[in-house]
Amino acid sequence: MSRNLGGDERDAIALAMARIVGGEHVLTDEAARRDYAHDRLPYANFCAREGRLAGVLPRLVVRPGTRAELAEIVKFAFENKVQIIPFGNGSGVLGGAIPISREMTIDLRRLDRILSFDAEDAMVTVEAGMNGAAFEQALNEKGYTCGHYPQSMEISTVGGWVACRGGGQASSRYGKIEDIVIGLSAVMPDGSPLMVRPVPRRAAGPSVADILIGGEGGFGIVDTVTLRIYRKPEVERGVTLAFPTLAAALDCAREIMQAEIRPQIARIYDEAESSERMEGLSGFDDHPILAIYAFCGQAPLAGAEEELALAIARRHGAIIADNEPYRHWKKNRFFVYSQVWQAKGYYNDTIEIAARWSVLPSLYEAIRAKVKEIYPSTYFGAHWSHIYPEGACQYMTMRLPPMPSDEAMRIHARLWDCAETLALDYGGTISHHHGVGIFRNAWLERELGGGLKLLQSLKAAIDPDNLMNPGKVGMKAPDGAVSVPHG
Repeated sequence: MSRNLGGDERDAIALAMARIVGGEHVLTDEAARRDYAHDRLPYANFCAREGRLAGVLPRLVVRPGTRAELAEIVKFAFENKVQIIPFGNGSGVLGGAIPISREMTIDLRRLDRILSFDAEDAMVTVEAGMNGAAFEQALNEKGYTCGHYPQSMEISTVGGWVACRGGGQASSRYGKIEDIVIGLSAVMPDGSPLMVRPVPRRAAGPSVADILIGGEGGFGIVDTVTLRIYRKPEVERGVTLAFPTLAAALDCAREIMQAEIRPQIARIYDEAESSERMEGLSGFDDHPILAIYAFCGQAPLAGAEEELALAIARRHGAIIADNEPYRHWKKNRFFVYSQVWQAKGYYNDTIEIAARWSVLPSLYEAIRAKVKEIYPSTYFGAHWSHIYPEGACQYMTMRLPPMPSDEAMRIHARLWDCAETLALDYGGTISHHHGVGIFRNAWLERELGGGLKLLQSLKAAIDPDNLMNPGKVGMKAPDGAVSVPHG
């Protein structure tokens, strides 16, 4: 595989990496490498319960401490044809960080500094390996927020947000990560630097940044990001509503967004998820659909938006409910519940798609019916967050009870195919904010059409030896690579 190394390749690579970063930042023992052989892909967790890997161990792990070291590592990999995978904090749920061949993993977490804070221009530049919660806390201490709050906030990195094209819980107000990023720098496959300078907007050809935002390390490794920042809201006004029907709740959300009201939080739960959140509360027999909203900013503006939104909600039959569901969500908003179910032997997974308002109700019913047809005892629940004037993200939880693994894996594959295929059949998208990784490769050609060939051609041009996170986001897998189901 490597043209210049000779001898024991791993030892030779490790020695070269030690010269760049120091021996203590090169990991070659099996126990250490095993920690980098997975992310939070549920399928990988299912495999781990059986004592096996979804992919393979990385050849070795290297931890650069500076952007110059990262560039030197990538240049070495390019010159010696060593496949590489960037690793943030392993919080992705689609296998984007899983080695499938003989890749070397590059752990970016030592790149964890805020490089500049600019209140006048309302922007901050941060290294890609900084923990999301630590980054937000640092901004909060200065009276600011970046507005990006993924559920994985405490276990993800800023670079991971960018690589997977993430969306945070307040996206209806602040936008998704691509709306917040105004500049970045990256190391290209040959080790050369790429800089997208932070400006309010540019019309200088297609967006170069968008090749990297969502590229999952396949087109270059992002090492710094410049993001918009916002003053911390003066107030945050949370409210819990209960609706007579799901259709009424979705229509209300649509009207709120089309009225140019921008809630910080908007979450509508189907009956299954609503009943869990209403447990212990009374008076909702005729209003089984729960929704929570939050309005933030300066007090007069937040109050006005709340008043206008509540007027719309009342027209759709909503009642203002006990606010405990909102308080509970706020307290636990970054808790990762899936790990609890996995530990109990269940087969739990989440799938987020998006579609237009006009098709969402029928798409939801079609998926729910098909899920129950595939396996009647599947838990199926959904909520709609990340709402827009034209549609919303539909975030679904599917959970199988403990059962023989081979049976669960077959059902799990069918559930995924059901959700992704129906999303496409109804004119929606297969992914809203989790990205592609390896697990969504099977549906990407239908999702992107001719756009996939365009991306593959670009990949071949800038990474001719297919070294940067190969086999992910619809790109070609290396010869002899492990096949991960769906990927």
